[in-house]
Amino acid sequence: MASAWVLAAAAVLALWAAAATAAEGARSPAARVHRHLKRLNKPAVKSIESPDGDIIDCVHISHQPAFDHPLLKNHTLQMRPAYHPEGLYDDDKRSVASDNAGEKPMLQLWHQKGRCPEGTVPIRRTKKDDLLRASSLRRYGRKRHTAANPLSIDPNMLNEGGHQHAIAYVEGDKYYGAKATINVWEPKIQQPNEFSLSQLWILGGSFGEDLNSIEAGWQVSPDLYGDNNTRLFTYWTSDAYQATGCYNVLCSGFIQINSEIAMGASIFPISNIASSQYDISILIWKDPKEGNWWMQFGREYVLGYWPSFLFSYLADSASMVEWGGEVVNSEPDGTHTSTQMGSGRFPEEGFGKASYFKNIQVVDSSNQLKAPKGVGTYTEQSNCYDVQNGNNGDWGTYFYYGGPGKNSNCP
Repeated sequence: MASAWVLAAAAVLALWAAAATAAEGARSPAARVHRHLKRLNKPAVKSIESPDGDIIDCVHISHQPAFDHPLLKNHTLQMRPAYHPEGLYDDDKRSVASDNAGEKPMLQLWHQKGRCPEGTVPIRRTKKDDLLRASSLRRYGRKRHTAANPLSIDPNMLNEGGHQHAIAYVEGDKYYGAKATINVWEPKIQQPNEFSLSQLWILGGSFGEDLNSIEAGWQVSPDLYGDNNTRLFTYWTSDAYQATGCYNVLCSGFIQINSEIAMGASIFPISNIASSQYDISILIWKDPKEGNWWMQFGREYVLGYWPSFLFSYLADSASMVEWGGEVVNSEPDGTHTSTQMGSGRFPEEGFGKASYFKNIQVVDSSNQLKAPKGVGTYTEQSNCYDVQNGNNGDWGTYFYYGGPGKNSNCP
């Protein structure tokens, strides 16, 4: 009888040990990475391997990450905006007639290997190495909280290794969108924890804990993508980069409807010094009927929308719009980073050398695209990165911006 009891107790202990081992395994870093990858990478109808090593998954439109959001479980997908801003295509005709006429269109590199079918959306597959580069699984795909709005940065913080900018901006009115044509480059990044981007910001709220921001443009970010390619990106937050929002579709929120363009995928071709110049056009606007914030890429690609309920201040309108460049200066070796902004050249070098934004516009309360009034410029250290604005018939309101970072005047 005693031996039977011992055997039973041993069996219970073995079951307990197995359960404990399984629970410990589920908590292990490898298991958590696996679960996170499964959550991010939705089942694909088709997968395309890009020449740069990316895998683009064509995911059924109703299975995209946006619908993991609890408030989108019963959401009725909106396949097109009720209204585009008035005057949109007048501006496009002017752009086409300018200096880029006749050049081949801007595409994404993965298009060389195929396209996604109708009814799907292209999503860059997240790989294990992407997650392992992140500071934590929770922070993967998110900006650091220190990524404050440029106009709220304390200049005394610059020497502690922060974000630096060269931007144009407007404030003091209600804004319902913004547009820009952005010159595309591949700036050199000094080390992987730094990035360089060129984007537009749609902003609402204060610059403290409740900043609302919608952002889109191009970026080079080795930490996020594992390479130095120039990539299309978006970002959103409703609490100053603390807990809400993310890059591209790495969290629930942005609803994509387009089967042609992948967020986070490489842009091709890229501008070269004293050679062909390539641009992308980005428009973000608030649909006056449904209230959602829509994004359009180029002349024809309506990519999708951010539902208005994601935001507090931006549920109504924006109070500031910014356009320009941003880099991370981590001060490697105790000196200013040599990470480039834009083309890595200063604005005064002009077309073919310096990077630019042209035809910058805002959307007003009557859903009209208009030239911005009272455009200001801002940079923390003009000897590292600078900005110079202007206006003419072909380019409308424009500015050149950027710089090399570390140089003899920026030690």
